[in-house]
Amino acid sequence: MKLKLGIPKGSLENATIDLFRRAGFAITTSSRSYFPGIDDPEIECMLIRAQEMARYVEDGILDAGLTGRDWIEENESQVVAVADLIYAKQSFGKVRWVLAVPVASNFRSVKDLEGKIIATELVATTRRYLASHGVTAKVEFSWGATEVKPPVLADAIVEVTETGSSLRANNLTIIDTVLESNTQLIANHQSWQDEQKRRKLEDIHMLLQGAINALGKVGLMLNVHKDNLAEVLKVLPALKRPTISHLSDEDWLAVNTILDEATVRDIIPRLKQAGGEGIVEYPLNKIVL
Repeated sequence: MKLKLGIPKGSLENATIDLFRRAGFAITTSSRSYFPGIDDPEIECMLIRAQEMARYVEDGILDAGLTGRDWIEENESQVVAVADLIYAKQSFGKVRWVLAVPVASNFRSVKDLEGKIIATELVATTRRYLASHGVTAKVEFSWGATEVKPPVLADAIVEVTETGSSLRANNLTIIDTVLESNTQLIANHQSWQDEQKRRKLEDIHMLLQGAINALGKVGLMLNVHKDNLAEVLKVLPALKRPTISHLSDEDWLAVNTILDEATVRDIIPRLKQAGGEGIVEYPLNKIVL
């Protein structure tokens, strides 16, 4: 059994390969090949643009793939949504497709774009959005560099953003959100009915989700005398509750917990003051809940 898996080429490529690495899969790419290597004999990878992924999965050319919910909706693809994987190329969060106009324009809402020109890659979705607001406008496909088109080549754009910084840099302001999107693991309907392929996809999902859960978190372990345990526990937030175990010396305990990485620099000094000793911080690849 070989599971044909699509890896998104382009902006999500590096983040996806890094996520798979954290999940335990080593994917190696070459600038000359669209077929990356992977250290799992049950998986065969192919690099596919996210915009096209859902179509190839729907048609059965691929058993499964990772792509944005935006492109699934844009193509109205009939696929199985195996899982939401909330990550993106920068923030590992959701992204938004927004309606943006020049700061200097008089456009304040979508209603003001009646009869105007809107440039976007997300043509079908934008047309459905306009129709839902009773607005008729010309929607043009943009091959890229969409942010620079207003006001000369278009009156407005519908563009994807995580932070809005690129839009602001081009003197554009957001007047509405057209669609929120995140990365999804999707599968072909027939492949999902295949018991072996389904089990493999469920395993991949579990490991990928574990890698996502571990993002921004670290493990922390320390030793503490039993008389200081209460003070140490006051300092420690935890995923659920710390693991506490006895050392060979009955008066001493080992404490193990998971923390947000951003909080560790404040917590370690407080742990030391509370009586913690032998404090060790270590990275996490996966947290399987």
